[in-house]
Amino acid sequence: MKRVTGIGGIFFKAKDAPALRAWYQQHLGIDVQAWGGTAFTWTDADGNPMSGTTVWSIGSAQGDQFAPSAANFMINYRVEDLHALVKVLREEGCNVLEKIDDSEYGKFGWVIDPEGNKVELWQPPVGQ
Repeated sequence: MKRVTGIGGIFFKAKDAPALRAWYQQHLGIDVQAWGGTAFTWTDADGNPMSGTTVWSIGSAQGDQFAPSAANFMINYRVEDLHALVKVLREEGCNVLEKIDDSEYGKFGWVIDPEGNKVELWQPPVGQ
């Protein structure tokens, strides 16, 4: 069974999220959308679009989306079979959160690493 197959997203908190988003947009050219981030579409070596995206997003430092972690970031890893991986991680004694979300965006689960960082596991919907 494959475990992680790539990075699906990078999420981090900021004291002044709108100002930091503007900085990234102005100085690094990131096309920050109204929801606070962007989705980078994957391309091949010639720049042709491929199936898949990587999300980049800045949220408010007051948000609790990374709870129970106290970290200011969370990385979302792509996986092929979320339910199978969560089962194996539990069997290996990992701190896997009970909740699994299933939405139009795919399936999401979470594990806490040994340093207390919340790690998001994402099984994209078919075709992504």
